Amino acid sequence: MLFAALLFPAGFAGWAVGHYTSLGESSSTVVHTVTIGSTSAPATTTSPATTTSPATTTSPATTTSSGGGGNAAAGKSVFAANGCASCHTFKPANATGSIGPDLDTAPASDAKADNNMDLAAFIKESIDKPDAYIAKGYSKGIMPTTFGQSLSSTQLKDLVAFILAGTAKS
Repeated sequence: MLFAALLFPAGFAGWAVGHYTSLGESSSTVVHTVTIGSTSAPATTTSPATTTSPATTTSPATTTSSGGGGNAAAGKSVFAANGCASCHTFKPANATGSIGPDLDTAPASDAKADNNMDLAAFIKESIDKPDAYIAKGYSKGIMPTTFGQSLSSTQLKDLVAFILAGTAKS
């Protein structure tokens, strides 16, 4: 009887907390908590066990993912929102900027020139620490050095995935 009297309020409280703390979050970041009652203890002292696991979601068919776990489709939005097109040419973004390197071809050749660096790591470093490697024909200080701080880890991974998916691998 005590078990039933405690189970219903605990279940409702768990649902309410989970429901209201997930408002405004995407379904991929929501954590679902499952409470399972234990029946092996004596009837007067039953304690629930809590198990936590991330929600499983299915990505839309238009979403592509590559390079460090980022989402290339989301990276296109990051590219547009941060003014990358004003400085870089990049066909997947319909960008025609000419201040910085052409992202259709430069990342692959520059990664090779930078000690044969892994392409995804090179792209990430070029955004996070743009003065670490200066492409031939460009000078230090042209690319803003603030993107490493202003972009979240997820945004940075998504942007890398977008550029990696669209750049020519030579």
